[in-house]
Amino acid sequence: MSSQRPLARRRRAVAAAGAVSAGLLVLAACDKPTPMATVTVGKNSISNEAECYEDGDSISQAAVTKCAAKKASDTISVSQGETLRIGVDPEIADEGWALWLNGEQVTSPFKKTYYAFEGVDLFAAQQGQAAPKSVYISVVQQNKTGTQFKGVWNFKLENADA
Repeated sequence: MSSQRPLARRRRAVAAAGAVSAGLLVLAACDKPTPMATVTVGKNSISNEAECYEDGDSISQAAVTKCAAKKASDTISVSQGETLRIGVDPEIADEGWALWLNGEQVTSPFKKTYYAFEGVDLFAAQQGQAAPKSVYISVVQQNKTGTQFKGVWNFKLENADA
């Protein structure tokens, strides 16, 4: 009877090792999450993983432009003159990031994890046109000279005053 106890322990040890191995295989098959970017207006926030990201490798400017043109699914409401806050993971800030509006770069790159655009009016009417009901912004990870791009995070802002 005492010989069965060591056998039972070995079986449990083998089963545990098998479970750990299976768990590691499952984790290895998962995609590594991309860094996050967050947009906050008032008390509301939305966070997204990258629309385009190659695990820190450079992507072409053409790919960035195409990614920045993709429509974001997450939306946040913004009133005229409200402060728009953007937060990024440190690995985005280390390289630098710029704000793009409707697919066009509108700021020089920042090397901060947080930036507040105070009193922003993203919904200003263009000459002869009505104020837009929504705009799309992108956080684009890029170096200071705009020659290397690493990722794009997209958000939709709705005009709360429309």
